[in-house]
Amino acid sequence: MTKTLPSPAAPLKIGTRGSPLALAQAHETRRRLATAFDLPHEAFQIVVIKTTGDDRSLIDADKPLKEIGGKGLFTKEIEEDLLAGRIDIAVHSMKDMPVAQPVGLVLDCYLPREDVRDAFVSVNCGALADLPEGAKVGSSSLRRRAQLLHRFAHLNVVEFRGNVQTRMKKLGDGVADATFLAIAGLTRLGLLDEVPATAIAPEDMLPAVAQGAIGIERRVDDTGVADMLAAIHHGPTGQRLAAERAFLAALDGSCETPIAGLAELDGGTLRLRGEVLRPDGSEVIHDDRSCVIADGVELGAEMARDMLAQAGPDFFSWR
Repeated sequence: MTKTLPSPAAPLKIGTRGSPLALAQAHETRRRLATAFDLPHEAFQIVVIKTTGDDRSLIDADKPLKEIGGKGLFTKEIEEDLLAGRIDIAVHSMKDMPVAQPVGLVLDCYLPREDVRDAFVSVNCGALADLPEGAKVGSSSLRRRAQLLHRFAHLNVVEFRGNVQTRMKKLGDGVADATFLAIAGLTRLGLLDEVPATAIAPEDMLPAVAQGAIGIERRVDDTGVADMLAAIHHGPTGQRLAAERAFLAALDGSCETPIAGLAELDGGTLRLRGEVLRPDGSEVIHDDRSCVIADGVELGAEMARDMLAQAGPDFFSWR
């Protein structure tokens, strides 16, 4: 399949969820494509697709994501529309993407990665270490919950989901004393100066695999779209995510597994840090290795295998 450059009469259709962050990411993708090919924004149509995860009548916001279907809740309908040709590309938050794509689809375009750090957010407390014993910290992330309990076992972790506005309202209503948000999301929404957020160093809270990265999915056989996306692909982000996602894939990672991973580049060297935790934070296995960039995928898979061997057969018995 080939495709000529889009025009206002026959625009390239960009599929996305309808959340404020998802729309911000879709608009960023459109801006970059329009600039790369000197085309008007009208040459690209943003198509909002309602996923199962967006249907509040079907989803209990107070239940953990793993209990209501996992990451696929937010991608299934979008990928079905992409395979059916109803959209031409799909824009995703990469930390929410499964490591494998449906047959016929590929993820090989990434925009420049934003700040990878998590942020501590509270309306009445300035730092995580200042929270008193028994304070309620809200999070739906199994990774963040386990990391928090590993360092601060005296805190009370409660289920907490929703967009930025919803979470801030919950904090104001006293549902929790604090929560976590991704710095990247706050930046893309233009809310970094409006939300009482304090960035947490990766040394204190290693981020989720692919956090801060936007990926653009396409049909494997759409060579015209492939050529277009190549013009906006950010190679260093792709190299970092290749190592991180190889690490995740070898761990058989899912929303049911507390896993963190971060690859960073320094000249020709790639440094990969990874960790896996028990959900209650009682045990964490961490590794930190470096290699030449070209060996990043191999390093990610090797690190995962070694961590699995170190964990032993009972480490994941809770899954």
